[in-house]
Amino acid sequence: MQAVVLKGYKNGYELILEPTASFSEIKIELGELMEKLHNDESADRTEKYSFNINTGQLLYTAEQKQELENIFANYPRFSIHKIQSSVIERQEAQEIFDTTTVHVDGDIIRNGQDKLIQGDLLFLGTLHEGGILRATGSIFVLGTANGILCAGHENNTRAVLAGNLSNAQQLRIADLVDVVNEDEEIASTEKMSALFVNDLHALALTQIEELKVKRPKLFIKAGGF
Repeated sequence: MQAVVLKGYKNGYELILEPTASFSEIKIELGELMEKLHNDESADRTEKYSFNINTGQLLYTAEQKQELENIFANYPRFSIHKIQSSVIERQEAQEIFDTTTVHVDGDIIRNGQDKLIQGDLLFLGTLHEGGILRATGSIFVLGTANGILCAGHENNTRAVLAGNLSNAQQLRIADLVDVVNEDEEIASTEKMSALFVNDLHALALTQIEELKVKRPKLFIKAGGF
């Protein structure tokens, strides 16, 4: 079985590295292939070629990728466009999971505490006055929130705050802040409310049953209807 397979497409070339082959075998075959392409008299010597390298089910280390780069460095007409695989690193997988999952939290967050959740959050706990609860996604409050709620941490303006928001000290989405007081509609209503960033980049209040109209993709992402 070949350790290195060259495939040509309309938009370029791909080098497929056999995942069951040893890295030393791959380096030898890759060097031989590059030498053969370099010495091909029928090829246009003025044209430069860029290759995508596919490592299949293996993740190469930075050192291994550098060794592949070193082989190409001997042939100025050839270069690596990108090195890709069909798997991802555990940290990247965890980040994807965090940002696409609705996390459930029932903690008690006291005055002076600051808690950050990656992704969307269903909050069933108690947020005391002076405490801060942040999420990079949306926050849905079914518990008690008397402190500061911050959705869309790190400038996610598509996030929303929804649920029992009337007793919160402060509501934030991305870089926008709303301080709740007794005169505001959000503080006087007994219904579940939703806060979102409108087209004018301002915080806007709606009833929770209207949230599907304002943020339809939110329901698709969460698997709802």
